Amino acid sequence: MQRDVPELEQGKLFQLTRLGIVMTPEKDDPREIEGVLNPGAARGPDGHLYLFPRLVAHGNFSRIGIARVQFNGEGDPIGVQRLGIALEPQTDYELRPGGGGCEDPRISFVEPLQRYVMTYTAFGPKGPRIALASSKDLFLWGLLGLATFQACDGLECHARDFTEVNNKDALLFPKAIQDPDGEPSFAMIHRPLFPGTDADETVHDSKPRKVDVSRESMWISYSPCRAVERNRENLCDFRAHHRLACPVAPWEHLKIGGGAPPILTPHGWLVFYHAVCESADSRAQARRLRYSAGALLLSEKRPRTIRYRSSLPVLEPELPEERTGAVANVVFPTAVDQRFDLGQPNRIDVYYGMADTRVGAARTDIPKELPHSSLRQ
Repeated sequence: MQRDVPELEQGKLFQLTRLGIVMTPEKDDPREIEGVLNPGAARGPDGHLYLFPRLVAHGNFSRIGIARVQFNGEGDPIGVQRLGIALEPQTDYELRPGGGGCEDPRISFVEPLQRYVMTYTAFGPKGPRIALASSKDLFLWGLLGLATFQACDGLECHARDFTEVNNKDALLFPKAIQDPDGEPSFAMIHRPLFPGTDADETVHDSKPRKVDVSRESMWISYSPCRAVERNRENLCDFRAHHRLACPVAPWEHLKIGGGAPPILTPHGWLVFYHAVCESADSRAQARRLRYSAGALLLSEKRPRTIRYRSSLPVLEPELPEERTGAVANVVFPTAVDQRFDLGQPNRIDVYYGMADTRVGAARTDIPKELPHSSLRQ
C-alpha cells in the first residue's frame, strides 16, 4: 500500500546527486573549442556505454561526437575515451550560410525496430528542426531525414502547424505506444517553438507573464508502426498529436522542453525534462536565464497521462562549472543509463550539459513505491 508523506519528501523524489564532470573541451581540437555538451547516450551491443556529445567549433558549428565512458571501481563515470565523429553536418537541412549544425542528440534503442534511433536538432537555413538517424551498432549512422507533422486540427491544437516552426528537444519512446485511436505507434515527445515562445524572447516581455498552453507546451506525436514496417523512413512522419505539459511552477515559468529519453520503471515512463526561468541575478539591462531539470512520470499504457511531476527542480545550477561557461546557469539533462550492468536497475545515471561547455553526470534511485499523495492522474 502506498503511504502519504510530507510535501518536503515528495519534492525529493528523483533528486539527482552529482557524480562529477566526465567530459571537458580539448582546447587543441578546433572541433570542440567552444564546448562539449548535451550528449545522447546508449549501451552498445558490446555492453559499453557510449556518449554522443555535441561538439561546438568556432561560429557555433556543431558536430555529434562519439566517446566511450570510463568508470571507476564503484561503477561511477569518471571520464571518456574519444572515438571520433558520429554525425557531421552534410545535408541542406543541416547547413546554412556560414555555419550549420547537428546538435543535442538523444538516443533510444527502439525495440520493435531492433535499432538505435537518434533524434537531433538540425540547424539549417530555416532554423532548428528535428531530424532522425538510425544505426545497428552506434558507429555507422544512416540519415532518415527531417521530422514532418501532419496538420494538427484537433481540439487541443487550434490549427497549429508544427512543420513550419522551429522545433527541438525530441525524445523517442523505446517501445511501441498506442496512439489516441489505439493503433500501435512510435511516439515522440517534442517542443515546437512558436514565434514569441522562446525563453530568450519571453524573458524580455514587459507584460505580465501568461502562459498560452496551445503554444507553449511539450507535445506527443505518433508515427504508426505499420507504415514504418513498410519503409523505415516513415518514422519521420508524425500524425496524431496531443499536449503533454506546459510551464507551471516558478522555476519553469519561461519554458519547458524535452530532456532525456523516456525509460520504463515500475511506476511508468520516467522523463527528465529541462525548465527555464529568469535568473535571480538578472537586471533590467541584462536579463538572464536559469536552466534546471525536472522529472515526469507518465502512465505506461497511456503516456499522455502524467502520474507525477516534480514540484521542485531535481537538479539546478549550483557548481561553478554549471554557473559559468558559454551560457551561464545551465544544467540540461539529455541522456540516461539504467544500471543493469551493475545489477542495479533502480539506479539511474543522468548525463547533462553544464553551462553549455562541459558534460556532467548525476544519479538517482527509483523508489520502490510512490507516496499516494504525489500521484497526479
